[in-house]
Amino acid sequence: MSFVKTLVNGTDFDHNRLNALQKVTLRAVVMSFLFYGLVAIEGMIMRMVQTGPSAPIPKMFFEPDHYFSIMTVHPIVGIFGSTYQLVFAAFMFLVPYLTKKPLYSIKLANAVWLLITIGTAMAWIAGFIWQYAPLYTLYWPLPADTEQFKIVGGFVFVIGVALIMIGTMGFIYNIYATIFARVGVHKNKTTKELLISGFGIDGLLNLIHKLTGKPPYSKEPALSLPVVAIFRGTVDTFLDAIVILSAGILVLVYLIAESTGFTWDVHAVDALLYKNWFWWGLDLVADGLVLIYVAGSWYLLATIITGQKLFMENVARAALLLELFVSWMVWSHHLLADQPQPEMMKLVSGEMVTAFELLTQGLALFITLVTLWKARPLKMSPELAYLLGGLVGFGLAVPAGIIQADMGMNRVLHNTQWISFAHFHIALIVGLYMTLYSALYVLWPLVTNNTTLFSKKLTWAHFWLYLIGGIGMGALGGMAGLDGMLRRHLYVNGEFNALMVGAAIFGSMVLIAWFIFLFNIVMSVGLKGLVGIFMPAKDSTASYGIEPEPEPAPVKA
Repeated sequence: MSFVKTLVNGTDFDHNRLNALQKVTLRAVVMSFLFYGLVAIEGMIMRMVQTGPSAPIPKMFFEPDHYFSIMTVHPIVGIFGSTYQLVFAAFMFLVPYLTKKPLYSIKLANAVWLLITIGTAMAWIAGFIWQYAPLYTLYWPLPADTEQFKIVGGFVFVIGVALIMIGTMGFIYNIYATIFARVGVHKNKTTKELLISGFGIDGLLNLIHKLTGKPPYSKEPALSLPVVAIFRGTVDTFLDAIVILSAGILVLVYLIAESTGFTWDVHAVDALLYKNWFWWGLDLVADGLVLIYVAGSWYLLATIITGQKLFMENVARAALLLELFVSWMVWSHHLLADQPQPEMMKLVSGEMVTAFELLTQGLALFITLVTLWKARPLKMSPELAYLLGGLVGFGLAVPAGIIQADMGMNRVLHNTQWISFAHFHIALIVGLYMTLYSALYVLWPLVTNNTTLFSKKLTWAHFWLYLIGGIGMGALGGMAGLDGMLRRHLYVNGEFNALMVGAAIFGSMVLIAWFIFLFNIVMSVGLKGLVGIFMPAKDSTASYGIEPEPEPAPVKA
């Protein structure tokens, strides 16, 4: 009976005490993890299909149309529906919290999670119902062949992606409007001061002044380092949204032309130019957003967990400025196998600048680890464990990606499962998501008013299953790639059966870990609380999670 009572009511969670910012944050978090469950289940379906026809799943999943429709929408649901929602929710809460200012617009924050949720659902429906499967999102060649795809599926898919990007624009506006608001600690700050701090220029100037013996340019920067990372990463978020929107519009033009019988030469848009434009924008997600947002999250988590100042803070600020230019110049590593791509672009962008990411990301990892080391002894809390897991994930995934950024190695690895497993699956599943889990546990008391987690044992069970499962799946899938297993390819005869069975076992650990996490959270907030999160806040004029100014101590007579 006590179990049922906890399931219904939670531990000590009361949604009526949540303010508007807390509620909108939790709404996006809930949708993020629901989409994560969907993408994990469909990922497991693809893993099972690759083990051969004896896999204990319905035969419909072995149909090429169904399999490739899952593959098409898999990154949309995983990256935008889940990751974007979680990151955006965290940052729309953190920016007001760290700057001690109210969020610019709660209504806009609600619109953001709704647009991304609806857009992701539409993209998924396009694949599930109409088997829309151009293999890779909006990638060339444009998928306007009526003999291969249903036009309605293409329309629904592209409109869904467009809604996601419109929601992303709303997030960007909300973040910058909050940062540049002339209230609180920024009441007397100029736009110039905020821009210099937001881009990390003050950190670079502090380093130069120190080397030249001058006094510091800024002893107290206008923006804290985590806010700088959010500010800086949001620049790439904007550019990425522009590129993906433009690619979607181009696909829509082709779809409209196809559906109306209008003939338009497919070569009207140069394929190589489009591929460079598309990969430049898409790479801003991986090499801009992930690396910069994650670095800022590491810095914030390390300082909160240790209670210490960040090691080499000025270097960290300057490195975020450097990563601005690096993230704009590395896209050509996606085109190392394209023969028409100019050799100089392959060499400079694809190899040399890409290799520089070992320095920028390695520096962030080093600064975080030293900050933790200097604060020892530290108690191994879930927050710290997940942070270390995130560091391990990127410590494995970034070098795996750099290996590919070589014209010789790229010929061997380019279109294999090494890329999808050893590189970006470990980067996202282990590196990014374990960092986000750490942030979730750090923010949990703030967004839930110190609600007690149902079970710490379940938290640790989730940690170990997730860490081992994520690394194991990535490693075995990467080995299959080294053996010649192609990506974006359907194997139905169990050609790589042993490795795929192993990858499926480890993948199931990730899926089980998600169920454990979800159960722990639901039991903490209760079914009533879960529903209550989506109800309007009673006090929409609350301080939005901002810590109130302490009352002055009474004066003794």
